[in-house]
Amino acid sequence: MRRWLSSLLAFASAMTFVSLAGAHAFLDHAAPAVGSTVHGAPAQVKLWFTQQLEPAFSSVRVLDRSGRQVDKADPQVDRADATLLRVSLPQLAPGTYRVAWRVLSVDTHVTEGDFSFDVAP
Repeated sequence: MRRWLSSLLAFASAMTFVSLAGAHAFLDHAAPAVGSTVHGAPAQVKLWFTQQLEPAFSSVRVLDRSGRQVDKADPQVDRADATLLRVSLPQLAPGTYRVAWRVLSVDTHVTEGDFSFDVAP
């Protein structure tokens, strides 16, 4: 009986952890990719998350080396794929750029993060 109860408690703990871990929108992948070097400036930064996003409360900014925002300030969650957040870019000069994002998933959990990519000539 004790062994069964221990197993049941361990299983319940594991399921609670999996449930909580799955309750946030984490960055799945991006284009340009995290830490990548691209040849030529991309027209957009696209971020895919592990859950659908609330458009009104999700944002992304692209910053240059000095911290100045360089994107076109038009972040949007894709209407056909609510896990995709994107922002348009002007023609970027070669250099290092930081992408900073903050999103609210449809289950009301906020996550945020950042990464960089390089534009090569």
